[in-house]
Amino acid sequence: EARNMVNYPKTIRTFCKSPICRQHQTHKVSQYKQGKASNFAQGKRRYDRKQAGFGGQTKAIFHKKAKTTKKIVLKLECTNAKCKTVQLRAIKRCKHFELGAKKVVSLY
Repeated sequence: EARNMVNYPKTIRTFCKSPICRQHQTHKVSQYKQGKASNFAQGKRRYDRKQAGFGGQTKAIFHKKAKTTKKIVLKLECTNAKCKTVQLRAIKRCKHFELGAKKVVSLY
């Protein structure tokens, strides 16, 4: 069970590429969540316009889903008081992801 779990620390020291820092800083780590889709984005307006009226479904709906996991995206926020720059970093796919959990010590 614990073998395929990804455990990531809540803070990491990594390079901040904002013009204010340009050096390694501690970053606050959180998991990126996608925001609510806007009704006024160009693609959504185009889709709604195409769907309106008679003629049924006009664009293909994807059904052949193969993946069981999503790639984890981390949001790293610089802790420098003047900077606070956010960078997104993708890590590999995993079924279970934890932030800042206690490290499991192996007995082997």
